[in-house]
Amino acid sequence: MAHLMDPTSSSQEFYDSVFVSPEECNLRIDRLLTSRFPTYSRTYFQSLIEQGCVLLNGDIIKKRVCPKEGDEIEICFQALPGSSLTPESIPLNIIYEDEYLLVVNKPPGMVVHPAPGNWSGTFVNALLGYCETIAPGTDPLRPGIVHRLDKDTSGLLIAAKTPLAHQKLIELFASRQIEKLYLAICVGRPANRTISAPIGRHPTRRKEMTVLPEGKEAISLVQTVAFNDCISLTIIRPKTGRTHQIRVHLKHIGCPVLGDPTYGNDKTNQALSPSRLLLHAYRLRFTHPITGAPMHLSAPIPEDFKPWILRLCSPSQEHAAISEDLLAKI
Repeated sequence: MAHLMDPTSSSQEFYDSVFVSPEECNLRIDRLLTSRFPTYSRTYFQSLIEQGCVLLNGDIIKKRVCPKEGDEIEICFQALPGSSLTPESIPLNIIYEDEYLLVVNKPPGMVVHPAPGNWSGTFVNALLGYCETIAPGTDPLRPGIVHRLDKDTSGLLIAAKTPLAHQKLIELFASRQIEKLYLAICVGRPANRTISAPIGRHPTRRKEMTVLPEGKEAISLVQTVAFNDCISLTIIRPKTGRTHQIRVHLKHIGCPVLGDPTYGNDKTNQALSPSRLLLHAYRLRFTHPITGAPMHLSAPIPEDFKPWILRLCSPSQEHAAISEDLLAKI
């Protein structure tokens, strides 16, 4: 079976798949995709097909192929050539800023950088609207970006303002010299443990990641702070930075993040009805890449986390029993 290009190698792509209906079985595949996705041109899909970014039942094909009823078409959408970035006046909750970098508390629902389907309203659009200069980086759609958070994950996000800071921050992440700490409301009670389970692209659900023997090394340290019969407040310290790592690892041990629409427990999500994926990038510790100063930064516990944390406190406990003061000592 042929395979699409490595989806972890580019931030400018996303996956989708469709099954061919009886009415579509006489259409050429490029025409079929244009009718399914009218915001993209036939020329665009022809380009994807030529790049091997379209699979028919798992195989690379030519644009003249006419799929049969029931066939599965997988598409790896690529950023459109010539796509431009637009500065936008979007408020940023800035935790720290100097002439070299800034750190924001990203709200849930904000996409980090533009990509097909999300060309505006992203953190990059806000960053360009806020900063007069920003490090260009190696990807034209990701100026200043040195790491990412999922759309519905809240918390600390670093951006570089100069090329040197951009380079040095990437080196710090690559050498695991940035300590990251996340808070999650999990289904069940994860034991205190180290999860060492390699992660790769799911072989059939191309938008998802999963634990695979041939995947890339992925390590997460897990600690349970409080729990009841249903949910727990969990601290996760990822030692690597794989796509969806925390969400995949917690699913792998049977304790997914509450509210996770992709890797979560559907029955518990429906029963408890959280407003979003309850995952928060709470703390970062690193050495400033230019000044050498120690950086200890944290983002306050989100308001939508607090009701869930209070549910984990026994009646005899004060509401502040699990607070920023306690977490700051961890």
